[in-house]
Amino acid sequence: MNTTLLSTPSLPRRWLHRLYEYVALWFGLGLLGAISLTWTLLAVPLYHILPKRWGVPLGRWANTLGFRLYLGALSLIGACRFDLSALDALHDEGPMIVAPNHPCLLDALMVISRLPNMACIMKVDIVDNAFLGAGARLAGYIRNDAQLSMIKQAVAELKRGSQLLIFPEGTRTTRWPVNVCKGTTALIASRARVPIQTVFIETDSGYLGKGWPLFRRPPMPITYRVRLGRRFAPPEKAGTFTEDLERYFIEELRDAPHFLPPDAPQAPNPMRSGSDVA
Repeated sequence: MNTTLLSTPSLPRRWLHRLYEYVALWFGLGLLGAISLTWTLLAVPLYHILPKRWGVPLGRWANTLGFRLYLGALSLIGACRFDLSALDALHDEGPMIVAPNHPCLLDALMVISRLPNMACIMKVDIVDNAFLGAGARLAGYIRNDAQLSMIKQAVAELKRGSQLLIFPEGTRTTRWPVNVCKGTTALIASRARVPIQTVFIETDSGYLGKGWPLFRRPPMPITYRVRLGRRFAPPEKAGTFTEDLERYFIEELRDAPHFLPPDAPQAPNPMRSGSDVA
């Protein structure tokens, strides 16, 4: 039997699917840009007109709505599959640090799309971005350029009843399954006396991970799944807790889809080392 003849009809389907992936990629990027720019045009005057007690809740509600619409559109066109329902359990849980792993640029959007009273520590280049900056400032998100000021603002937000989104890795994952965790999460939780709710984001794609070019086409559909992990009490010793937190992330994510390059650094296996999570 001629295998060439059998495979020929599948070629147009592959080409059509590849074309669809390019269209979906550009549609998604264009839609996010359009939503962000539209909100920026409204957020700039609102930031200067509204008192903070009104502007911050409005800004956070608008970001939640906008990101939910955006992720819903990606689902509708079949580009992505999102299972984010686990986050709904945190909606009325009061002040806490929400601490996910950080595989890609969509992580913050996914969390904020479900939790409207969310403060967020953001990189300076995002807060100053023409598309996202005005909405971030209106929502009271916190810049990460001054460590002491960042910690003080984060603690104040938690004491006002906000939830706070922090990625313990500090940046997108480059070492499988998580980077070395920073001590900021434990320090803020200790000073604010709030718990740390771990969250695990699992995906089968490296799309928009560290080093992924913005316009590089990924295989679609992409699956994202969020699940809740352990909730830790406010730590007494930030250094020891951070090590325990990193080991816990490694244990929980080691069997998740491995989307980093095969030669990416590997985190040590806590089970082999005999370490126990406190």
